[in-house]
Amino acid sequence: MFLRLLADVRWRAANPKWRRMTCSQRSTSSTAEPYPVSLPAQAQVVICGGGIMGTSVAYHLSKMGWKDIVLLEQGRLAAGTTRFCAGIVSTARHVSIELKMADYSNKLYQQLEQETGVKTGYMKTGSISLAQTQDRLISLKRIASSLNVMGIPCEIITPKQVAQLHPLINIHDLVGAMYVPEDALVSSANVSLALATAASRNGVQIHERTSVSHVSVQKGRVTAVETDRGQIQCQYFVNCAGQWAYELGHSGEEPVNIPLHACEHFYLLTHPLKEPLASNLPKPLLSALLRRMPDLEALQIMQLVNCPESFTPDMRCIMGESPTVRGYFVLAGMNSAGISYGGGAGKYLAEWMVNGYPSENVWPLDLKRFGALQSSRTFLRHRVMEVMPLMCDLKVPRWDFQTGRQLRTSPLYDRLDAQGARWMEKHGFERVKYFVPPGKDLLDLDQSKTFYKPDWFDIVGSEVKCCKEAVCVIDMSSFTKFEISSTGDEALESLQYLFSNDLDVPVGHVVHTGMLNEKGGYENDCSIARLSKRSFFMISPTDQQVHCWAWLKNRLPDDSNLTMEDVTWKYTALNLIGPRAVDVLSELSYAPITPEHFPSLFCKEMSVGYANGIRVMSITHTGEPGFMLYIPIEYALHVYNEVMNMGQKYGIRNAGYYALRSLRIEKFFAFWGQDLDAFTTPMECGREFQVKLEKGMQFVGQEALLEQKQNGVYKRFTMFILEDHDTDMDLWPWWGEPIFRNGRYVGKTTSSAYSYTLERHVCLGFVQHFDEKTGEELVVTTDFINQGEYEIDIAGQRFQAKAKLYPFSSLFTHRRRKDEEELSGYQRE
Repeated sequence: MFLRLLADVRWRAANPKWRRMTCSQRSTSSTAEPYPVSLPAQAQVVICGGGIMGTSVAYHLSKMGWKDIVLLEQGRLAAGTTRFCAGIVSTARHVSIELKMADYSNKLYQQLEQETGVKTGYMKTGSISLAQTQDRLISLKRIASSLNVMGIPCEIITPKQVAQLHPLINIHDLVGAMYVPEDALVSSANVSLALATAASRNGVQIHERTSVSHVSVQKGRVTAVETDRGQIQCQYFVNCAGQWAYELGHSGEEPVNIPLHACEHFYLLTHPLKEPLASNLPKPLLSALLRRMPDLEALQIMQLVNCPESFTPDMRCIMGESPTVRGYFVLAGMNSAGISYGGGAGKYLAEWMVNGYPSENVWPLDLKRFGALQSSRTFLRHRVMEVMPLMCDLKVPRWDFQTGRQLRTSPLYDRLDAQGARWMEKHGFERVKYFVPPGKDLLDLDQSKTFYKPDWFDIVGSEVKCCKEAVCVIDMSSFTKFEISSTGDEALESLQYLFSNDLDVPVGHVVHTGMLNEKGGYENDCSIARLSKRSFFMISPTDQQVHCWAWLKNRLPDDSNLTMEDVTWKYTALNLIGPRAVDVLSELSYAPITPEHFPSLFCKEMSVGYANGIRVMSITHTGEPGFMLYIPIEYALHVYNEVMNMGQKYGIRNAGYYALRSLRIEKFFAFWGQDLDAFTTPMECGREFQVKLEKGMQFVGQEALLEQKQNGVYKRFTMFILEDHDTDMDLWPWWGEPIFRNGRYVGKTTSSAYSYTLERHVCLGFVQHFDEKTGEELVVTTDFINQGEYEIDIAGQRFQAKAKLYPFSSLFTHRRRKDEEELSGYQRE
């Protein structure tokens, strides 16, 4: 603490401008003297919060050329959570974007003292993550694979090597550990002060003891910030208020929902050991300190420190622009990793503000991944009580939170639950994973956590089989649904500009299309049905509800003749999949459902049972034959019962999203948020059919796509079929596994599933091509993909894989022919 205060004094002494702005009295009481320097009347950017996040944003904005910036802090710089955090800079992260942020932060802090003259206490200690179980070790091996391909030194070590690195650690129950030698320690407050110093030299005005009361908004945009020292007119406001970010968001004229919750965070300050440890000793991540390091039991405690730390509902930080207020940005909710993320998070947010987008895909951290429903104080309190222990818990695939559930449910929830549905949650919506048959041990399935073959393997396999041979029903009510209409041609003209495909199709047709940004990347991947000449029905992924609404609202013309309505809650959606779906629907509707009367990608309203006005579309999102039924919620139970009763003679059964995932992945269907993102274009993922470059009018992203068509692409969406992988004995791929071509790293998987048709694991991912000598990025050609030998790295073990670039109905046909040949050969023998 003394070192931090000393650096505080030195920093202010080194900045004459700061001395003019600072009064001599340092008390934070209400009797403190006012600042001699008044606030500016206006600025381009106002940042609230003088901790690591606020100073990092100010530093990076000023580095990028923005100078008209004001940073406000209600107390003293770095006097909040930043001052009391441990200062560990760790790159050992499961989420790719968090790993990149931490790596950038480490590199930034390493040179910050030289740049600013402010001592940051940076010390490269390395870090040790310990494993007491084989599953924990597998989890660490997965992280190590990601770190190594990013060029971050990392190794899995034995318990004996742990003892050599850190002699005080009790290793008797360890099975291994992960050592990251480049991880470091810093004085967190000093890092903030160094960032503030650099920002101040670049023209940023910094004012302490200045509280923000609310943000003024006009016509959906930030216009000013009200403080206890007056108003500042501005174009941008950045909420870096840490534990106060939630309340500050709700204090504005237009509330901004920032779902985070502050918890108590403790640590102990002790006297040093009789024989002090070396200052560069690695910091182990410990769950039972005294059991793990028994020698510490004799230490005398000097002080117990209790400070707040903010946590979010999904253990990932929050950043980005508000979906409701333009120019209102947020960077908060660091889940005890603020110092690790501080540099990188500030960089990406600054890029977002200056360029309109960051240089990396930050969707996993985007504020718009949440809706208003996750901002309930009761929800946050209960969810965060679950989140905190999970910070150091085993990270396994398909983890489901247990708190804050049954928030959004389909009208069929109770009916499906009674039939053995096992649930997962997406954007607050309950969705079925699979259905447990009668007689199975439900508790055993609910508690299964494994990196290997899961307990639900055979259950999902039987659902997939039914989808292919008979008919299944999947409740897909969670999908986002918008209706866009106009009194004239405004709806068509606007959508033609905002979407890549041609939407000027006959009434009743359904179009698959991308909603692209200026770089040609996917902001959304959706299906749009033309209901009438001036009305469109749009279906998007579940977690697109807030993001897609904000994107369209900000770009559609402000025209009273044009309306957009979120109708997600109005319709229950049933996916009827399988070759017998046509028989079930024909009998229920008394209408011809043959391909001549109801072709693929067609939509019409019809009766199903007693219910009228059911929107039926000849799509399934899986590549299998079937239909989507969009049912007004008051008819949902009736239509479901009718479908199940009529379908009995056709072998109907319920199915869940795990079966859907297997079906869509083996058919090479990309999904937004997993395979597709704002940095992926249709040309890179084989979706040229979703683009009409010559549709008679310009659309967003067209220029970027034309350039790619002429010059080629630098990454290519590819399917990989694992060749030497034992489904029963080997670790399973999930997503994020490194891809190697001829021994060189070329990309990562984005999603994977077991294909019950191919009886192999299938991974989807992107392949890049770099010059072996210069490292220059090269065009990825079909020959480059087809002529390589591939391996997928699963927790450090590589498996051979066959790469494919084309749709796979032909692959299934080839496999059937091979089986038939083998059978006929056997008969000949």
